[in-house]
Amino acid sequence: MQFLIIGAGPAGVNAAESLRKLDPDAAIRIVGDEPEPPYSRMAIPYLLMDRIAEHGTHLREAAGHFDRLAIDVTHARVARVAGDAHEVVLDDGSTHAYDRLLIATGSSPALPPLPGIDGPNVATCWTLADARVIQERAQPGSRVALIGAGFIGSIILEALGLRGVKLSVIEQGERMVPRMMGPQAGGLLQRWCEHKGVDVYTGVAVERIDDDGVQLADGTQIGADLVISATGVRPNVGFLDGSGVEIGQGVLIDRQFRTTVADIYAAGDVAQGLDFCTGEYAVHAIQPTAADHGHLAAANMSGKETLYEGSMNMNVLDTLGLLSCSFGSWMGVDGGDQAELYAPDDWRYLSLQFDGDRIVGANAVGLFQHVGILRGLIQRRTSLGKWKDRLMNDPTRLMEAYVATTQVV
Repeated sequence: MQFLIIGAGPAGVNAAESLRKLDPDAAIRIVGDEPEPPYSRMAIPYLLMDRIAEHGTHLREAAGHFDRLAIDVTHARVARVAGDAHEVVLDDGSTHAYDRLLIATGSSPALPPLPGIDGPNVATCWTLADARVIQERAQPGSRVALIGAGFIGSIILEALGLRGVKLSVIEQGERMVPRMMGPQAGGLLQRWCEHKGVDVYTGVAVERIDDDGVQLADGTQIGADLVISATGVRPNVGFLDGSGVEIGQGVLIDRQFRTTVADIYAAGDVAQGLDFCTGEYAVHAIQPTAADHGHLAAANMSGKETLYEGSMNMNVLDTLGLLSCSFGSWMGVDGGDQAELYAPDDWRYLSLQFDGDRIVGANAVGLFQHVGILRGLIQRRTSLGKWKDRLMNDPTRLMEAYVATTQVV
């Protein structure tokens, strides 16, 4: 059996390792289009904080790891997929045949259509090559403008803040992390960043980027030596044109990670799979989902049919020392109830969203002890019974509710 994996991120690497355990004799090849060993993009902020060296971003640090598993790692770019012929064609015209193919190509930064976005003072923060540019140019005291305060932007914000730069953050939405948190939680994060010396501009668009920095639509000029664009990502699917693989938000997959073309599977940030909370199909571009996808896609590729229960929308941020998180349907559901705690003077916020007597979503700021409990209650679809009313009165009693409703009798 020949297994071919396009993409050397967490989904691809976990799939390859799982396939090796499931099929000791198979030929397994990973094709990645970056020159470095397979690495984690989520480790790049720690590199920028000087907490790890570059090799610390590698998904598998031990020398010879892939060789010992007889997994071939090829550095090349795939130009197209010929599903009928069961082969992929590389940029140089060479081909690789497969029996089963996994698309795990992840995503790339979505650059906004702004004048000056391709200027020499503009960078993204997505690859190790990007990180090297930022390390060189974001020195203590330098002026850095960060466009985008969503999840990715806020992760970068943490790293930049710890580099000692003079940081300005621009978010077109009305609050920070608008797709992760409601107004009070997002507003609390903004106040915290400003408290820490970061200039934050929300509810205003960027008009253009020039040599002096960023011009906002309201006329504000933000001086910057370096501008970093973090305005979202889009799945890497261009090479699938003409392949017959159906694309929605990402590559459409069923609960066994199969695409619309026989023997082609997809996993990770590129895949539009089942959402645990809504029952719909969505792209959840987070590393835990990518890792789970990789393991389960491998099981199905090897013939061990395994139905996926769905991924949960979840994000955890450490913003200059203030922890925040978002789980599931954090914005609530039709007909549902909400319990809320708002203590801005103590930098704390908690909202619980209910569907009947089950928690289906949550936002939390400054309450790190509840992160694991929230995830567990949502994923277990725990029926809280009388504990729902108690949480409605005091949402901080989550630990008591968890113990009372999940203990085995």
